[in-house]
Amino acid sequence: MATQNRRDFLKSATFIGASVAGLSAKKTMAGIKEFQPNDRMGVLVDTTVCIGCRSCEYACKDAHSLGTASLQSYQEDRSVFKEERRPSDKALTVVNEYNYGNNSNLPIDVKVQCMHCEDPACLSSCIVDAFTKHEDGTVTWDGDKCIGCRYCMVACPFQIPVFEYSKAIEPNIMKCDFCYDRTKEGLLPACVEICPVEALTYGKREELISIAKSKIKVKPEKYINHIYGEYEVGGTSWMYLARIDFSKLNFVPLGNESAPGVSREIQHGLFKYFVPPLAIYALLGGIMWITKKKETNEEEI
Repeated sequence: MATQNRRDFLKSATFIGASVAGLSAKKTMAGIKEFQPNDRMGVLVDTTVCIGCRSCEYACKDAHSLGTASLQSYQEDRSVFKEERRPSDKALTVVNEYNYGNNSNLPIDVKVQCMHCEDPACLSSCIVDAFTKHEDGTVTWDGDKCIGCRYCMVACPFQIPVFEYSKAIEPNIMKCDFCYDRTKEGLLPACVEICPVEALTYGKREELISIAKSKIKVKPEKYINHIYGEYEVGGTSWMYLARIDFSKLNFVPLGNESAPGVSREIQHGLFKYFVPPLAIYALLGGIMWITKKKETNEEEI
């Protein structure tokens, strides 16, 4: 069995720390690219239209080879609404149901997935550029670069990325990828394509905001005057309309400043006290890389 003593560990960590510390700040931010706002695509989710059929869950699992259950089984199983769920390594999107006031016959169904932020905290927090924000706004993860530090999970304000703890070898960070392989070929995201009531609208982000504002103006009695995701954490590609306050639907109450902006304030505080954040990240990355390599070696023996 592969072993590693304290001296070998410190030598490896020091080498990795020095190597990473030698990278420029520009390299650590390589995944961030400047695009025009009208390049961005998005999805507008109208929760007043959603019927909770969970067809989107089925389509997502089918598109990513994560499940084998039939569409009918998803549509008929209402037991999942007894407890609130979060996306997991087996389900990149889930639908939760909330009762509206005292009338249980008027539930509100809400789809949850990665929000694909305009200024993603997962990308800014990654020390090896495993995340990329594409021209259309999609945020994807690259397993070939990831060292498994999982800092993206801590950084995400929506607590979306999940780690495949069930996998001993080559576990992945799992999250919605906006069906990037489909959209770059001109297809709709799987969840949008299958929605039977058109609760999901895919298009240019700016156009979706105009559509949302028009809906609110025409039917103010149906919608609250708030497009969730228009400004939250600097804006997101997924945006929502609802008839009640989003806090009652367990949406995270966030300000308009981007999440990386908040984390950068913390980093500035560390610099103030002469503790270079990159050195901290390098040490963390070195530990995770060594641990991951050790686990792989043990599995092979």
